[in-house]
Amino acid sequence: MRNPKLVPYETIVGATSGKPEAVDEVLRHFGKRIRLASLENGHVNKDTEDNIKRRLFAALFQFRFDEHDA
Repeated sequence: MRNPKLVPYETIVGATSGKPEAVDEVLRHFGKRIRLASLENGHVNKDTEDNIKRRLFAALFQFRFDEHDA
C-alpha cells in the first residue's frame, strides 16, 4: 500500500524526464505547501508563489538518481 503523503517514484522519474503530466502532479502535490510558504500578512503573494514553483520546476530537471549495482 502506497503512502499518500509521498509522490510515487514513477511520477518523480517521469517529472525528471520532463513528462508534463508528471510535472503537474508534483506541482499539485506540493501546492498547499507552496501556498503556505507564499503567505505574507495573511495573503498569498503571487510573485513568491510563482518563484517557488519555478525553483521546484528547475530542481526537477537537476535531480539525478544514484546508479547502484544490485
